Amino acid sequence: MQRWRGLEDIPQDWGRSVVTIGSYDGVHRGHQLIIGRAVARARELGVPAVVVTFDPHPSEVVRPGSHPPLLAPHHRRAELMAELGVDAVLVLPFTAGFSQLSPADFIVKVLVDKLHARAVIEGPNFRFGHRAAGDVDLLAELGATYDYEVEVVDLYVSGTAGGGQPFSSTLTRRLVAEGDMTGAAEILGRPHRVEGVVVRGAQRGRELGFPTANVETLPHTAVPADGVYAGWLTADGERMPAAISVGTNPQFDATERTVEAYAIDREGLDLYGLHVAVDFLAYVRGMLKFDTLDDLLVAMAADVTRCRELTAKYDAAAGA
Repeated sequence: MQRWRGLEDIPQDWGRSVVTIGSYDGVHRGHQLIIGRAVARARELGVPAVVVTFDPHPSEVVRPGSHPPLLAPHHRRAELMAELGVDAVLVLPFTAGFSQLSPADFIVKVLVDKLHARAVIEGPNFRFGHRAAGDVDLLAELGATYDYEVEVVDLYVSGTAGGGQPFSSTLTRRLVAEGDMTGAAEILGRPHRVEGVVVRGAQRGRELGFPTANVETLPHTAVPADGVYAGWLTADGERMPAAISVGTNPQFDATERTVEAYAIDREGLDLYGLHVAVDFLAYVRGMLKFDTLDDLLVAMAADVTRCRELTAKYDAAAGA
């Protein structure tokens, strides 16, 4: 899959394509419907499928300081889109100048002049251009002028997550913030992931017999609520069951909020400096301060046992 950063990266000989545009944070199951339809239509027409997205999130430019917590960084979104069959991802730098483009100018500069759109696939609430003045009706109207078709896909699916609310990135962020990893996974179609580089911490876990990878998360990451979780730590392509701690470590009166993952039944791991992924399967318990270190060690051992059971059960059901 090709990845382009800005319009200038698009090959000059790029032909016609099927395009879908959006932030697509998380590439959740609603997004997958739209992207999947774009891929299917591209195959029908015999042309590539392209996803156009933005960096930073448009809200950060339009309303500085309002950047939402991100469910997936751009490289992870690209991986997920590639799995859906997307042929190219265009990440447009969203600047103050870019935000001033009128809807018609946006269409001409991006869809017509550069991507030579044959078809555009969007959700019903798609908005574009300065002050989000453009909608799917205008998109279709301009399509008649610039020779592309428009198809609107209903991305609103629902389940038990959030009490049956339609799946969305906003709902997913809320569930992650509440520690509801089961609900978040239902919307995403997979466990929620946090990524970052392993850095040196206080090394208290090592002293206690539970050495953890202290993950310095990427900016604006949607980090789950404080607590202990079952999940996996992936490093150097190896996926390991893990007991994950999120919080400030109240046992030692720490103040910095961290994400730490203990790789279950693994010894001698040296992960410092590595970019790793932490997948959250299930909430196990809240973050507590125990009366003694012995009480803490008993609780940690119980956490590890529970996390081992939960991850093994999930993998067995998934056939992993």
